[in-house]
Parts: sequence; structure tokens; C-alpha cells
Amino acid sequence: MKHYSVLLKESIDGLNIKEDGIYVDATLGYGGHSSEILKRIPLGHLYSFDQDEEAILYAKERLSNVANNFDIIYSNFVNLKEKLNELGVHKVDGILFDLGLSSPQIDTISRGFTFQNDAPLDMRMDLNSKLTANEIINTYSLEELSNIFYTYGEEKMSKVIARRIVDERQKKKIETTKELVNLIAGAVGAKYFNKNHPERQIFQAIRIEVNGELSVLSKVLPDAIDLLNKNGRISVITFHSLEDRIVKQIFKKESEIDEIVKGLPVIPDEYLPHIKLINKKPILPSEDEINENSRSKSAKLRVIERI
Repeated sequence: MKHYSVLLKESIDGLNIKEDGIYVDATLGYGGHSSEILKRIPLGHLYSFDQDEEAILYAKERLSNVANNFDIIYSNFVNLKEKLNELGVHKVDGILFDLGLSSPQIDTISRGFTFQNDAPLDMRMDLNSKLTANEIINTYSLEELSNIFYTYGEEKMSKVIARRIVDERQKKKIETTKELVNLIAGAVGAKYFNKNHPERQIFQAIRIEVNGELSVLSKVLPDAIDLLNKNGRISVITFHSLEDRIVKQIFKKESEIDEIVKGLPVIPDEYLPHIKLINKKPILPSEDEINENSRSKSAKLRVIERI
């Protein structure tokens, strides 16, 4: 199974790994990052999270060929702190988040993540969760669809596309990715469609809504910072501007003195910065990596350290 781990060396190096440390891979996927972490912690332990059972089965076998000092937790990473606490783990030395879809997820046509093949409208990362792309497209109101497309897809023609979907589903339920792409093309016209590729933005928006991606990210990052030992690090790889904006804002807030107490002669500890930024600007993939894996083109890596 072919899978590229984006910014692999940079994100692992960013964790500044200690051989006896406790580490978390919040997004196990097919095990690329977890494998590299395991190689560097012969005296430590790794906890890896994922909500995709197919990925877990594959990764478990892969990691077992590297070492056995790991545990895999079947859960969305939003539950990271709670699940680790249940295992008696209250502090860790590093956490990695790779927020991209894995190549096998994209390439498994039946998952419905890509607009390049015809497939059922699904887009669930966790196949046991209930909300699907089909339900969103066929039951959400015009206003809800338009808002999702605009907010999560940053699509200028969101209302026009939403209107076409609502009109068409009254005649016939929309079942497949190809039907949806054709509706988008029909709504915006050939010139706009070919120039701006709105299907990319719409599919991104639906996927974010199906999986609650932005809300879970906003919740988990403060929890992750709280879990870190002093000098512990977090590496986060994002793949679109909405994710990166959330990461950037949370890291900025946590790395600055709270506005409430700025200017006081003595600042209480709880208002001091909790972290420092290891890289002020995001680390980007090299040209070589982009040439080898075009899906890495939009990736950005941000790293912080607990102080």
C-alpha cells in the first residue's frame, strides 16, 4: 500500500525526541510518522490515535515490525487527553498531528473523498459515525449548505451552488460524487468551473462538516499543550488555510502574555506564556517532496515547545 508521510523528517525532528520519552501520534493513519517515532524511542512509549479501523489494522502490523512499545487507541483525537488519562498518562514529551487525509483514504473510491472518481457520497473518516455527505447534501437547508460552502470551502459561489443542489434534490436524491460535481459545474458555468475548480472547495467543505474537523482541532490543541512536560513539543501539519489559521491563532495566544495583565509590575504565573514558537513561519515541503508527492504542496508545519 503506497502512502507518503508528508514533511516526515521535519515534523519528527521538530519533536526533539528523547529515547526514553512518552510520545503521541494523534493521527496514526497508515503509520508513517509513528514508525519513525518508534525507531527513536527504544526506552520510551508511543500512544497512537485514529478513528479509521482500516488504517489501524494496517498500521498495527507495520508498527509491530518496528517495535512493541506502543499502544493504538481507536478514537478521534478530540478525546486525546481523556483517553490518555484513562491509561494513567497525564504528561507526555511530544505530540504530532498530521491533519491530512492519507493517500489510501483518498484512493479508496468507495469512501467518497475525491471528486475525480464516481462514488457514494460518504466522506466519513470514522465509518461508524452517522453523519455522511449524502445526508448533508440531501437534508441540509439552503442556508446551511450555503454557509458551510462559504465558511469551510471559502467558495464565492456558495449560494448559487447550494440553490442548485436544493432545486435538483427535489426532483431526485443526489447519491454520488459525480452527480454532485455535475451539479456544481451546471450551477457556476463552464468558464468559472474550469478556471476556479469550485468542486475542490465544496468537497473540502462537506468533508470538514462530516468529520467536525475544525471544531475538534480548536478543542484538542489547548488540551495537547496542557499535556506537555516542560520542553515537550507539538508538531502540527496542516493542509488548508482554515486549519492553519486555527493552529496559528492558538499557538500565538498561548505564546504571549495575557492582555489582561500586560503592564503589571509582577505578572502571576498563570498569565505568563505557556509555550514558545520554534518556527515563527511555517515549514513548507521541499521542491523534491512536492515532485515526489504532489499532495504535499499545500502542507505547512508549525512547531511549539512548552516552557
